[in-house]
Amino acid sequence: MNQVDIDGVFLELGRISAPPGASEELAPLVFLHEGLGSVSMWRDWPAALCAVTGRTGWVYSRQGYGKSSPVQDVRGEPRQHANGQRSGRLKPDYMHREALEILPKLLAKLGIERPVLVGHSDGATIALLHATRHPVAACVVMAPHVIVEDVSVKSIEEARTAYQTTPLRERLGKYHDDVDVAFWQWNDIWLSKEFRDFDIREECRAIKAPLLAIQGVDDAYGTMAQIDGLVHAVPHAQRLELPNCGHSPHRDQPEAVNAAIKDFLAGMP
Repeated sequence: MNQVDIDGVFLELGRISAPPGASEELAPLVFLHEGLGSVSMWRDWPAALCAVTGRTGWVYSRQGYGKSSPVQDVRGEPRQHANGQRSGRLKPDYMHREALEILPKLLAKLGIERPVLVGHSDGATIALLHATRHPVAACVVMAPHVIVEDVSVKSIEEARTAYQTTPLRERLGKYHDDVDVAFWQWNDIWLSKEFRDFDIREECRAIKAPLLAIQGVDDAYGTMAQIDGLVHAVPHAQRLELPNCGHSPHRDQPEAVNAAIKDFLAGMP
């Protein structure tokens, strides 16, 4: 495991080798984690997907997550650092900023021109936003957020209560150097009034790359309206609805997800 310097912010980074005999010419998979995710929270799934698709992979933790550089004053007043990085509470454009400012710099550092983006939850939204303005070989999005639904807000409110009253904080602490930063920067912005109008459906109309959208029927953080709205905006997108599946398709239905992604990427460079 290594780190990469993006404008003075160090991001936790890991590379997954392609299986023996696989072509190194295929576009690599770049994994974008959920709102409370990190490199380690993916566990062994990225390696399993790289194995079945025959591609290399990259995983990284966004700032404030995993072992990446911390964020100061998450519940204080935002400040501007000399290197241009904002500290403090996230703003409603935080996924746009990650997709359009940070991710392009990371890909440039890695020498990747056309990745296959594989995103989950917030990471799926970041993948979609990146694909609206930057070249990608393909996008795979699991449980994306294209709008804010009441069910999402309700579940995030319940997560806040659980974080304060159950062992959730201790469990998440295994995956983040500063678990309070990781939790509150996500939870506070999602429960803010200014975030309720978040809606990227019109922006997604600009996506031209192949797109696979996966949603669990039992997802507590979003309904089928998420991928229905996405497919309406991007008619060429493939849609996969998974029964007996919650917010994490790669954990709840790994075999079905891996098979679908393998088929989706078959024949792509």
